[in-house]
Amino acid sequence: MILKAFALFSFILVSAVQTGPSDEMFEKLKNAEGEREIAMAEADIMSAWMDSGSPTVDLLMSRADEAIAAGDLEHARALYDRCILIKPDYAEAWNRRAAMFLADDKFDEALRDINEVLSLEPRHFGAWTGLGFIMQQLGAEAEALEAFEEALKIHPNLQAAKQSAARLKPKT
Repeated sequence: MILKAFALFSFILVSAVQTGPSDEMFEKLKNAEGEREIAMAEADIMSAWMDSGSPTVDLLMSRADEAIAAGDLEHARALYDRCILIKPDYAEAWNRRAAMFLADDKFDEALRDINEVLSLEPRHFGAWTGLGFIMQQLGAEAEALEAFEEALKIHPNLQAAKQSAARLKPKT
C-alpha cells in the first residue's frame, strides 16, 4: 500500500513538471554580452519553448516546420491548429500560428493568438515583438512602442524590437 502511494505521488510530481524556459535562462539572456553569448542564450530559450511536453505535439510542430519549408502554409497552419487542440496551454503553437496570421495580414486572428501566447508565457519576447508590429500596422504607435519596450525588457538585444522602438520613440 505504501509503495503504491509512493508510486502515485512520484507520478503526480513528474506530471507537474513544467516545460519551458527557466528564470535562469532569461537572466542569462538579459546579461548576455557579445553576439555569440546572446545567440546561445536566445537559442536555449527558443529550444525550451519548442518542448511541449507531449511527443505527439512535438512531432506535429516538427511536421509544421517541414510544411513551411516546403511552402505548404495551409498544411502547417492545420498542424498548428491540431497542436492547439491537443495542448491548448502550449504557448509556442499559438505563437507560430499567430506568425502565420501576421504574415497574411490577418491582424484580428494574429492578435487573438498573441494574447493567448502572452497569457501563457508573458516573457515571450517574440510575441511582444509581433504585438508591436500589429499595433504599428493598425496605426497605434504608442501601443506598438510599449510592446517593443516589453520585448526589450526581456531580451535587451533583440534587434527587430530595438530598431522598431527607435523608429517610434519621439524625437527630442
